[in-house]
Amino acid sequence: MKWRLMLNIFLLTVLLLESGLCQKKDAGEKKPKAKPNAEKPTVKKLPKTTPKPRARVTPTQAPATPAQVSLTQVLDKGKFQKVGDTLSVPAGGMLELRCKGKPVQWAVPSYLEEDDEGRLRTIQHERYGALILSNATGADTGEYTCYPMYCEDSDCRKEYDRAVKVFIFFPDPQELFVPSSEYYEMVQLRTNRPTVLPCQVTNPQASVTLHREFPPEELKVDGTEISFDVKRGFTIHRPRPHHAGSVYCVASHGGLRQSSTKYVLIYVNYPVSPPSPVIQASSSSVNLGQNLQVTCSVLGEADVAIDFTWEYPGQKIGRPLYTQDSVHPLGGGGRQQSETILLVDEVREVDGGTYTCTAQNLEGSRSVSTSVTVLAARGAATPRPRRP
Repeated sequence: MKWRLMLNIFLLTVLLLESGLCQKKDAGEKKPKAKPNAEKPTVKKLPKTTPKPRARVTPTQAPATPAQVSLTQVLDKGKFQKVGDTLSVPAGGMLELRCKGKPVQWAVPSYLEEDDEGRLRTIQHERYGALILSNATGADTGEYTCYPMYCEDSDCRKEYDRAVKVFIFFPDPQELFVPSSEYYEMVQLRTNRPTVLPCQVTNPQASVTLHREFPPEELKVDGTEISFDVKRGFTIHRPRPHHAGSVYCVASHGGLRQSSTKYVLIYVNYPVSPPSPVIQASSSSVNLGQNLQVTCSVLGEADVAIDFTWEYPGQKIGRPLYTQDSVHPLGGGGRQQSETILLVDEVREVDGGTYTCTAQNLEGSRSVSTSVTVLAARGAATPRPRRP
């Protein structure tokens, strides 16, 4: 009995030792405890979709401004130089200009437009237009212009505000002035605008003076009354009667001295505005058989011619026009009164209606009208109405 008790104690001790080792192993793993009655989470599977590309955000761009237009001269061996306001190319040489733009259009001096003898070519390339002038002469001197073109489909127009210009001189050792086929050139001295005498030289280094033919004298160029610009010539800023006559220019350079064509200056007093006529009839109503006068007058500047024209009822039957015209100077103020009187003798019924006077000068015309009523003659029997 005793040995059985000892065997049971030994087995109990072994079981206690094994139980302790298992608890230590479980404590080292630290497994989470499951919650009672906890539901397992369900995972929903989404359908596969192609990811959309992310939209690219670009900053707002300002409208593109037209590229600046410029002229470039082509030199030897592929060299280029930008062109300024003026350019000098020796006579007998070749000129090549390039102007950026597609397309562009060129304007050249009138001499080249009329007869270039095949020396002038214009070529449109992908990004620029080219102007090529070979065997240049002094007569080619003048202004050259490049116009960028704005095109919509096949419709193109010049962009005048973006045009670029250059005045080109072709110095000729034998010709100081641009040749002219006219020995005399008529020029109006208009009081309402400056007068330009071209006197165009081929060499910008030439010295140019202005002379009167009769009496022979050199005219003073003070920059106020008369001025000179090598690209334009002489400008008379405020023409006056004493400027009229025959004048010419003289150019000198080195040992060469030459005279230009002669300019015959004709003074014309241009008015500052169209005339303002006033019309008045001798009576607004006139009896049959009486005479009628309609007066039209203009108060204006002295020495300014006024042309009058009439429209009157009698024109419908071919009644002839009778007028009396006159001009009356007004003392001391440089003014005058121009007048025309329309005479209608022995008025008829057809002479009743509207009378219109039109006055015209070099600046334009204006019209005024008045109405005239024709009455039955005095003492004329009034016809009795017929009985029905």
